[in-house]
Amino acid sequence: MSSPQPVHSAAAGDTLELERFLPYRLSVLANQVSQRIADTYVGRFGLAVTEWRVIAVLGRFPGLSATGVAERTAMDKVAVSRAVASLLDKGLLTRTVHGEDRRRSVLGLSREGLRLHAQVAPLALGIEHRLLARLDAGERRQLLALLDKLGAALEAP
Repeated sequence: MSSPQPVHSAAAGDTLELERFLPYRLSVLANQVSQRIADTYVGRFGLAVTEWRVIAVLGRFPGLSATGVAERTAMDKVAVSRAVASLLDKGLLTRTVHGEDRRRSVLGLSREGLRLHAQVAPLALGIEHRLLARLDAGERRQLLALLDKLGAALEAP
């Protein structure tokens, strides 16, 4: 069994080529995909990208606090707080006090929020499907495995 090869470490004088720098490429790609999805719902539903992310997370994981939403989305707590306030004003979210901890509130989608989620989610999934259609089944599995591996590397000590 061979040991893993060491990863090249940056040396003084190395040039940072953004077009080859993984964090930059992932960020740009993520922004492009988010914008493509946003193009389908911003005008039609009047949602900002951060608002849709909050709705998407609460559609999958109801009962989170705003902090929990921020953790699941890796978004800034202030951005999540603003999105939550806007969605509460629009009647798309509900906020209730946690039963055991009166200081903690939990969020959920209102009836209107659930309806909106049911309309936007298929649009987002359609874009994902069209994007992933460029890859064969093996490449899709490999991509997901590599993303999982990179995510795990960030969590490692």
